[in-house]
Amino acid sequence: MTIAHVSAMEPMLPSVEEAELTDLAFELIQKSASLTAPLPTPVQQELGRLMRSMNCYYSNLIEGHQTHPRDIERALARDLDVPGRKRDLQEEAVAHIAVQTAIDTSIAPTADWPTSEAYVRWIHREFCRRLPDRLLWVQSQDSERQVSVIPGEFRKDIVDVGRHRPPPPDLLSAFINRFERAYAPGNLSKVQQLLSSAAAHHRLLWIHPFVDGNGRVARLMSHALLLRLEVGSSLWSISRGLARNVESYKSHLAGADASRHGDFDGRGALSYRALKDFCRFFLGTCIDQVDFMRTLVQPTEIVRRIEIYVSEEIHARRLPKGSFEMLREAFYKGEVARGRAPELTGYEERRARETVSTLLEKGLLISKGPRASLTIGFPMFVLERWLPALYPAATATL
Repeated sequence: MTIAHVSAMEPMLPSVEEAELTDLAFELIQKSASLTAPLPTPVQQELGRLMRSMNCYYSNLIEGHQTHPRDIERALARDLDVPGRKRDLQEEAVAHIAVQTAIDTSIAPTADWPTSEAYVRWIHREFCRRLPDRLLWVQSQDSERQVSVIPGEFRKDIVDVGRHRPPPPDLLSAFINRFERAYAPGNLSKVQQLLSSAAAHHRLLWIHPFVDGNGRVARLMSHALLLRLEVGSSLWSISRGLARNVESYKSHLAGADASRHGDFDGRGALSYRALKDFCRFFLGTCIDQVDFMRTLVQPTEIVRRIEIYVSEEIHARRLPKGSFEMLREAFYKGEVARGRAPELTGYEERRARETVSTLLEKGLLISKGPRASLTIGFPMFVLERWLPALYPAATATL
């Protein structure tokens, strides 16, 4: 299909009269509202830090870039590999996490809606400016020349994405302007805004505004939009669900690229039914991830897993007695004063301090300073025990 006008991108949204989609939207709203309720704020913040690494891992995996969680953790501590491909992927992971951290902590440009041109450019610019130079060059599809990826700048080349040829460079501004207007919150009801989180994900990839990085930008935009709609949170990731169903994800994306099939397939140039199918897949994936995290972060279950782990570590003499009581208090209360260590461990002051030091050294407790209160940590080496199935089994063997 030759693209010569913004009408080639219609329809922009499925109808709110689609009962199945509106039911999914309301189910997502309901289930996401209860996700964070049982967890103290410091625990949510620490889990959010962990989820950003997970989100990065899965988003990069969709692009064919697999960076082991331990290598991501090392990169965040600036313990980078020697220059080469592995180090480049570590720096890519750090860049992704930096952008999501800005989104999660409202450092991102909150005056702009996530589907605005300014916000989409901001995501691309903030991600790409942190990348090593070797990841900022791609080969042109029509020649052997190398094309520079300029952070935040739209492409100047014609590209093909599978069987789809996105709009030519001279029309990108017009399409992005239509994209921004179609998904502006002032024009949409709450249900329509939630449906837009799915529809906009596909339509941005259909426009393909950047030379490279469009997939990551789309997933970070969707995360930001769900967060702004008070449905998303730092505790669950759409990227995990999409990566675990990557073939279906790519198939639904390609399907929504298709032209309208006859008079019973909407009024736009693109297939209405295929867009509806993609929105159903996207919202269903969101619900699946919320359900997964709701099960995984049940407080009593996490504490039970911690107790089993600590009991084994005490038996192996890798942790002192009294460790579980400190961790349990930090988890349930969110934070615990250092002065309570003797009371909780049952030790006299010096031995209690040694127990705290051991837990801090292992990262099982964390603190902002030598006299600050203690909060629970989730270091990489305990994830398979405390939060099983967060990563694929083979990858999570840490």
